[in-house]
Amino acid sequence: MFSTIFSTWLDAIRLKTLPLAVACILCGSSIAAKTVRFSLTIALLTLITALLLQILSNLANDYGDAVKGTDNDARIGPKRAIQLGLITPYTMKKAMILNLVLIIISGLILLITALHKVSDILSFMVLGTLAIIAALYYTIGSKPYGYHGLGDLSVLVFFGLIGVAGTYYLQTGTLNIFIFLPATACGLLAVAVLNINNLRDIDNDRACNKRTLVVRMGSHRSRTYHQVLLASAYACFTLFSILEHIPVSKWLFILTIPLTIKHSKVVLSSSEGASLRPMMANMVKVALLTNVLFAVGILL
Repeated sequence: MFSTIFSTWLDAIRLKTLPLAVACILCGSSIAAKTVRFSLTIALLTLITALLLQILSNLANDYGDAVKGTDNDARIGPKRAIQLGLITPYTMKKAMILNLVLIIISGLILLITALHKVSDILSFMVLGTLAIIAALYYTIGSKPYGYHGLGDLSVLVFFGLIGVAGTYYLQTGTLNIFIFLPATACGLLAVAVLNINNLRDIDNDRACNKRTLVVRMGSHRSRTYHQVLLASAYACFTLFSILEHIPVSKWLFILTIPLTIKHSKVVLSSSEGASLRPMMANMVKVALLTNVLFAVGILL
């Protein structure tokens, strides 16, 4: 009984997507460590808070899409907990509230540990509040922004710009303008994961009036857009490495290019959503591995 409940909640938090939170914290932390201003405690607290925020987003998405009827039998993606009747909407709400409490506790401990200026603490409290709002209202509410094509922008901001640059600032207390290059790269790879998800479910999303960017652009343009996301991510990592005078021998992130090219070919040649089902997990692996190798190269 316990194992069944545990498995149900693991599916609800979408364990396979959590590496995206790990990637942005790892990216920002590795660049901070390069400056010899790094705290493992701050890194772990940042990671815990980021993971809790992503879990909140995943739970909220399960709730929002189920209530709106978007999670239905016509959907190609994995069946969700509320859709299957394994978790009731009321129980999911309670889980989100518990998760929100944990985020607040973890976030406050992080800010008190990492920051010393009142202005910095207040600024990060505002960012944290915005992150919570973004996590909740992607699919929840009368006008969820995920239903109006703004999901990609949100992912870029929170899994890239704020996730990486915010991590760097929490570690160092400063902000290097060049940090926004790997931050953008990390965010673009996360957007690519969302793009695969939306490409897979384009027909059902269109029928349910979920106007994702993929629905707005159409299947063909969205596949081209996917290639642009990936190429731009590598370009940002490369430009940062050049500007920071990192030797080419340490550009380990380029080792994932063959894997990315193979992934891209499948996405371009696929003619229906079902063929993209395995590409979701594949894109998560590409994003995580590219960030891990970038971080290792930085730390060498």
